[in-house]
Amino acid sequence: MSIDVRVATDDLEKWNEYVERSPQGTLCHELEALQVQADHAGATLHPLIGFKGQEPVGLFPVFEIRKQFVTTAFSPPPHLRVPYLGPAFLNMGKLKQRKRERRRQRFMDGCFEWIETELNPKYSHVRTTTGFTDARPFKWQAYNVTPEYTYAVDLVRDEDDLLMAFSSDARSNVRNADEDTYEIDIGGPEEIRLIHEQVQNRYESQGISFDVPVEFVLDLAEQTANGHVRPYTLRVDGEFVGGILALEYGDTTGRWMGGVRTDADVDLPTNDLLDWAIMQDGCERGLETYDLVGADTRRINRYKAKFNPDLRTYYSLEHGTWGMQTIASLYDSVK
Repeated sequence: MSIDVRVATDDLEKWNEYVERSPQGTLCHELEALQVQADHAGATLHPLIGFKGQEPVGLFPVFEIRKQFVTTAFSPPPHLRVPYLGPAFLNMGKLKQRKRERRRQRFMDGCFEWIETELNPKYSHVRTTTGFTDARPFKWQAYNVTPEYTYAVDLVRDEDDLLMAFSSDARSNVRNADEDTYEIDIGGPEEIRLIHEQVQNRYESQGISFDVPVEFVLDLAEQTANGHVRPYTLRVDGEFVGGILALEYGDTTGRWMGGVRTDADVDLPTNDLLDWAIMQDGCERGLETYDLVGADTRRINRYKAKFNPDLRTYYSLEHGTWGMQTIASLYDSVK
């Protein structure tokens, strides 16, 4: 039986249920999060869904952006620094390899056909989740396939065992910090604004553009149905020193934005303490993974690797002529 791929309409009321069931599902796959992304990216959302008979087999949210009569397709959209999106599969885990590959390929072929027929984009860019392990359907469709990397800390262990796995300097930073000199809390909109402003200032001081609207982050925090945008902040004497915005969904929490070098004159390992607080919180609430979101920057990797994380792979997938790829590079946060 063939796979029927179409834009979800009546199926939208079950979209989030399907996301929750998929090994590739993330907070940003949820319908409300997709709509927030479309609004702030100036894009048209096409939530593709595939069925084998009455059984759902896959989701693929695609964002159409038109610039000067040129159509492009993204998942996730540019500018917003959404870490992962792309296809999410359902009801394939119990299938044998041959049948699973055939079903997955037919779903992807249906998506590619819909995108080509309905959008005919000059350029396409997809960034998958770490749960997406087979990029061959994109390779066979003439996409350029680039492996990307992130770090993930296993939280399924005793807190003491987790800390003992850290490097000696990370353990020392956590153990020797005087808890009476600082406070770490999970805040709300005000803390989101403080973290966003700090990140923006840090990027701009390095000559790097950071165009993520704070309104996007606030809307994402307000609109997400089953996940959470959790702003962890560290204060000294009531004054904001630093923070990390964590994206939580299912059994995973992720280090989305923040954790930049602070300009505050304090003798504290601010980011070590924030990361440790997120991990402690995750352990207490039964989460399984802390995604450090990114392991491709050599300088930053030295910091992240001290938490003894596992290396995980996801994919950056690009399709288009050389000229359109050059134009697309003008989009911030494409890669």
